[in-house]
Amino acid sequence: MDERTRADVERAEAALVEHYPRLVRLAYLVLPPSMGRHRRVLLAHGLVQRALPRARPRRRIRRLPAQRGPMGERGYGLVRLRTLRSALAYEGRPQGPAVLWPAVPVVWGLRLFPRAGGADELALDQALSAVPAAVRAAVGLWHLEGLDRDAARGVLAAAGVADPDAAQRTAGQLDRVATAGAAALLNSGEFDPCTVQIRPTDLLRRRHRVRAAVAVTAVLTAGALLAGVAGGAPDPSAGESRLATAAQQALDPARLLRTPNEGWAGTARVDFTAWPARGRETGDQKLLARALRVWAAPPEDARIVTSAGTSTRPPDRPPRLLYAGLIDNVMVVVFHDGGGGRLVRYAEPAEATPTLHFARVDHADMTTGGALVIGRGAGWMRYLVAPWVADAATRDLLAPDTPARPLRLAPDGVTNRVPTPPEAGAACGSWPVVQFQASERITAGETFLVTDLGDLAPVRLTSSGGVAGAPALRSWARTACSLRALRGAGVRSVNNWGFARQSLPEDGGSADWVCTRADTWRGPGHVTVRLQAPAAGPAAPGLVAGRATDTAACSRFGRPVVGDVHWQAKSGKWYLLAAGSPEVAGIDATGGVRATTDGGTLAVPAAQHAQAEVTGRLRTGTRVRAVGS
Repeated sequence: MDERTRADVERAEAALVEHYPRLVRLAYLVLPPSMGRHRRVLLAHGLVQRALPRARPRRRIRRLPAQRGPMGERGYGLVRLRTLRSALAYEGRPQGPAVLWPAVPVVWGLRLFPRAGGADELALDQALSAVPAAVRAAVGLWHLEGLDRDAARGVLAAAGVADPDAAQRTAGQLDRVATAGAAALLNSGEFDPCTVQIRPTDLLRRRHRVRAAVAVTAVLTAGALLAGVAGGAPDPSAGESRLATAAQQALDPARLLRTPNEGWAGTARVDFTAWPARGRETGDQKLLARALRVWAAPPEDARIVTSAGTSTRPPDRPPRLLYAGLIDNVMVVVFHDGGGGRLVRYAEPAEATPTLHFARVDHADMTTGGALVIGRGAGWMRYLVAPWVADAATRDLLAPDTPARPLRLAPDGVTNRVPTPPEAGAACGSWPVVQFQASERITAGETFLVTDLGDLAPVRLTSSGGVAGAPALRSWARTACSLRALRGAGVRSVNNWGFARQSLPEDGGSADWVCTRADTWRGPGHVTVRLQAPAAGPAAPGLVAGRATDTAACSRFGRPVVGDVHWQAKSGKWYLLAAGSPEVAGIDATGGVRATTDGGTLAVPAAQHAQAEVTGRLRTGTRVRAVGS
């Protein structure tokens, strides 16, 4: 055997053992967040443990050139590179159980996850989940490994990243999201897969004849794993006792959290945690116990509905009770899982199997936490509104000049029936929304609009022209029907931003350029840019200029925006129109259409299907491509 090869392997083994927690943290950061924290923890450990190279006869192991900095010795560089390559390879793979075999430690009956962080850690985690693995790798090499840009670029290239420079540019933009400092946040417990918490998976669904054996095996296995990671030797019987106690407490209706009725008026955190328990059945311990049991172990015939990106895991701590009562002959219980940032609605029809609806609502606020859907029927629904809602009214977005109509609120916060908006494929003759007004006890009577897109949490509608003023309503009249495409997508809010106004050729009047941005509870956003030219009716849709997904465009992190579209004048002549937001100082068109302007709008004759690439010039010299180009 080549002695130098043997030495390389021995150095790599020593580096792996010495820096094991750092390597596992890097692998955990790069792995796809969509596979869940439990599988990421196990897979991160498995990848690092498999990163040790094999010694091969008559062949030298290719070495990574030494990197600058304290972590630059050859053995560590080798295992870090192998770990990074393996983690990057999981990008885009199917996320089923088979993806973990055979690289991970085996844990039965338990879920492992890092300690939960605060709001800053959660915001960074959401931002990281919206970017490719190569970007997460760049962030990790900067803030976990301490490499400079040149050294990080070399590692990324050696790991197989196609465009290391693009990954680092995106990482630089992402770094600005972490106001508390990305380095500090990434080194916190939120991103530490070596210091984990454990909880049971399906204890209540296990068969009685195997429950004891499976539970003991699970605790012993988890104990062995944690002993290897943390160097300790926990007592299996003590761990089993803690698990049983935690599970019992989470499912005990007597331990449900209940906010005082007036608690919302004396707190700075105005969200679902400030909702009191309402409804006539909040004292029915049997009903609450049934709802908690079904949540923890749904029967086989139970109906499970989840909003996009929402976990259905059982509670790991006592949830907060928001409502328990009869809604249209259906017994309904609603919980708020503060630790998981979820709403859970349990519906118990008189002669049917129960239904569980899960919705993600982390980082809700006074408006996005202002209501939830408490009941549904054929063409109608009811809201349960926040205790700080003082008034409610309904209006049709497609009739912007029609006054709002009062909506009755019951003493327990449940509204009268509200018509539901049309679904995809159905005729769009109206678009009902609800207009809420907050109590002056916490705001100056702020008004906000919400609409139903099929999820448990309604979607807040905002506009640069105000909330319910004439300009905002006129803009929404021409945009509302496009909301059908967002149904069931886990959308948190949709904003209409009028970023430019343009005079049309041939005395065609003035048109508004509007960017509609839909933000999801998961973080990624979707944008559509439209030209709203003068039209015969108030609800006439505008011309779609471009669309983009998983983008920061039209948000506070992607303020500059440019749009372009082909438009036909009354004479029949076609034009290429383009416009940019106020930051845009000039616009250029190349390709099939060549034109330039030093202003924020452009209008030039062009064939209907002429291909053109439109870019905007910012005052800083940066260029911005048109949305959807």
